[in-house]
Amino acid sequence: MGQPHTEHEGPVAEAEAVAAEISTAEQPLGPLGKPLNRRSPFLVGMAAAAGVAVTYGLVQLLLGVQEILILIALALFIAIGLEPAVSWLVGRRFPRWAAVTTVFVVVSAVVGGFLAAAIPLVVEQATQLVQDVPSYLQQAQDRNSWLGQLNDRYQVQQRLEQGIDDEGFSLVGGLLGAGQVVFGALISLLFLVVLTVYFVAELPRIRAAGYRLVPASRRPRAILIGDEIFAKVGHYVSGIMLIAVIAGVLTYAWLLIFGVPYALLLAIMVAVLDLIPVIGSTTGGVVVCLVTLTMSLPIFLATIVFFIVYRLVEDYVLIPRIIGGIMKVSALVTVVAVLLGGTLLGVVGILVAIPAAAALLLLAQEVLVPRLDQA
Repeated sequence: MGQPHTEHEGPVAEAEAVAAEISTAEQPLGPLGKPLNRRSPFLVGMAAAAGVAVTYGLVQLLLGVQEILILIALALFIAIGLEPAVSWLVGRRFPRWAAVTTVFVVVSAVVGGFLAAAIPLVVEQATQLVQDVPSYLQQAQDRNSWLGQLNDRYQVQQRLEQGIDDEGFSLVGGLLGAGQVVFGALISLLFLVVLTVYFVAELPRIRAAGYRLVPASRRPRAILIGDEIFAKVGHYVSGIMLIAVIAGVLTYAWLLIFGVPYALLLAIMVAVLDLIPVIGSTTGGVVVCLVTLTMSLPIFLATIVFFIVYRLVEDYVLIPRIIGGIMKVSALVTVVAVLLGGTLLGVVGILVAIPAAAALLLLAQEVLVPRLDQA
C-alpha cells in the first residue's frame, strides 16, 4: 500500500521489508512479537489508573441502580423462601410450571381473601379513629381524666400543636407528594411480584448457573454448602411469616376480650411489624398500648404485661422451636446483624440480616475455620 515510497518513509520502508520476510504461508501475519515489559513504570501506572477508574465507575453504577438491585435481591429472597413448597409439589410428580402456578395461586388466594375480608373492617375502623380524634382531644383537656392529667404533666397536646405549626409547610409538601409515593410503591410491588414469579420458575437454572462458576474440583462441596444456605433462607422466610400470623391472632384476641377499638387494624399492624426482627413486635406493642391508654389505666397496664409476656414467649419458645434449630444464630449476632442491615439497607436489610448472618457463619465454620486450624 502507499506505493511508491519516498525518502521520508525510510523507517517504514525498512519495516515493510522485514514484514515481507517474516510473512510465511503458515503465519501470513508473522509470529508474535516480544511481550511488553509488565514492570515498565508506564504500564504499571496505566494499569493502576485504569483499575481505579473502572472501580470508581462500578461503584457509581451500583449506587445509581441501588434501588433496583435491592428489589432484585428481595425478590430472590422471597423466591428462595417459596422454593420449599414448590420443591415439595415437584416431589409429588408435579411439573415445575404446575408447581409454581399452584403455589402462587394458593398464596394469591390466601392474601386476596384476607384483604377482601379485612379491608372493609380496616377502613371502617380507620374512619372511626378519625372521627374519635376530637373526643380524644377533649379528654386531653379534661383534667379529671387520666389522659388529661397526663397531658397537664407533660404538655403533650401543646408539643403536638407546636410541631404541626413548625412543620406545617413540610406536611403540606408531604401530602402533595403522597400520590407519587403510593404510585411508586405500587409499581415497585408489581415488579417485585413479577420478579419473584420469574425467580421461582427459573431457580433451578439460576442455581445450576451459579454452581458452574465454581471450579469443578470444588463444585461438590460448594453444592452442599449452597443448598444448606438455601434451606436456611427458605426455612427462615416461612418461619417469620408463621410467627407474624401468631402475633397478629393473639393480639386480635386480646383486644377483642377487652373491647379495645380498632382491634383488627391494630392486629394487622402488629403482624406486619413482627416481620421485622428484634424491634418489630415491640414497636407494635407500644402503639397498641398507647391506644389502650385512651380507655383506662388497668387495661393499659394489662396490655403492657401481655406484650412483655408475648415477647418472652416469642424469643424463648416460638423462635427457637420454629426457626432457631436451623438458623443457629446467637442473640448477640442477631442484634448486630439487624443493626448493620438496617443501617446499610433500611427495612430490607433488617429482614435479610439474620439469614445473611447465618450464611456467613456457615461459610466461616466450613471454609475459613478449618483452613485456619490447618495453617
